[in-house]
Amino acid sequence: MAEGCGHTAPPRISGGNKSGRKVFCLKFQKELPGLDTSPWPGDLGKRIFESISVDAWKLWEDRMKMILNEYRLMPWQKEAQDLVAKHMEDFFFGEGAALPPGYVPQQAK
Repeated sequence: MAEGCGHTAPPRISGGNKSGRKVFCLKFQKELPGLDTSPWPGDLGKRIFESISVDAWKLWEDRMKMILNEYRLMPWQKEAQDLVAKHMEDFFFGEGAALPPGYVPQQAK
């Protein structure tokens, strides 16, 4: 993207854990490096910050990309954000988010 056009890329959380902060990760059921900042607004973001590791968040980023692509979501729309938040909550705190109907994983090249 051209410099000075007014658009910036969203920050990526997956850069690691610079603070050295540890959490008991609910996804992996063990103590691991935690996120440096809350990755999502509101109560859900707070819960993730307090109990989800950097490694679990990296897994979620891949799942989120798949969800956005499979459902052809526009991330700036409220309906898309609500659906992503529902899947995120299921992924971290539920039985695991169900894959979209008809989803077929890409074959490795």
